[in-house]
Amino acid sequence: MMITDMRYERADSVPPVRVSSPTEERNPRTRDIDVVPTAELVAMISDEDARVVDAVRAQHPQIVAAVDIAVEGILAGGRVHYAGSGTSGRMAFMDAAELLPTFGVGQEMFVAHLAGGAGAFARAVEGAEDDVAAGRALLDDASPNDVVVGIAASGRTPYVRGALEAAREIGASTVLLASNPLAPLAPLADVAILVDTGAEAITGSTRMKAGTAQKLVLNTLSTAVMVRLGKTYSNFMVEVVATNDKLRGRLVRLLEQATGRPTEDCERALRDVGGDLRVALVTLLVGVDETAARAALAAPGVRGVRGALDRLR
Repeated sequence: MMITDMRYERADSVPPVRVSSPTEERNPRTRDIDVVPTAELVAMISDEDARVVDAVRAQHPQIVAAVDIAVEGILAGGRVHYAGSGTSGRMAFMDAAELLPTFGVGQEMFVAHLAGGAGAFARAVEGAEDDVAAGRALLDDASPNDVVVGIAASGRTPYVRGALEAAREIGASTVLLASNPLAPLAPLADVAILVDTGAEAITGSTRMKAGTAQKLVLNTLSTAVMVRLGKTYSNFMVEVVATNDKLRGRLVRLLEQATGRPTEDCERALRDVGGDLRVALVTLLVGVDETAARAALAAPGVRGVRGALDRLR
């Protein structure tokens, strides 16, 4: 099927929806984008992108609140659910997927739900974002300790509404990430992160500034949660999953940087503990054996390498 065949597939009686959001407005700064020289065209897009960072920074208090809610939920045995459609869902999918190789965390803590299913990541599933029931169904096995993060540029997506409504009904915490300061779904969120990215360079193309804002916020949210849970030592990834030669080399380099020890010592320490970077790090920094290091890392109330070191020193 050609893309042109997908432009207006719904031929039923459902009336079109008019979305009220800054992301749908016409941008006065890019009205001539189709007639200016390429250098100016690219500059226009970059100038619009540059506005995103300040817009995200303005929402720092809300992001902080979302991080604290997520940490509390995970420590109580819950999970963080991302829910979105289109670009929003794809950004969520990428963020959740990257937590495993980076922090050793999978769906036991973060799970992403994309309207239309995993297949919608590569090819749009028309109408999936309007499926409220599908959004509600993704919380069928959720608990009150879970946290649902709804992601919708316009702040109105029915699929996301279904997820947020279902979450509230079971007592789970809710977060909304949108680029509409007047997002209709905001009342359903315990924390509303409303990043005012304004009109897009191409009217309504929320894969641009709104998508960039979502990437920034989700990266910040998940990374901050991982740090609070002890998944780093200083600014080092200590639970990275080494699945290739490059990453195995990174483990050695991380040990060298964190301990100041020579390469040979770091390689030996990793071999002795079966490649567990956290255990190797504790043995090198404190001078204990593998058994003591593992016991300290597994002790009740200890979060990561920093907590284990405090316990042993």
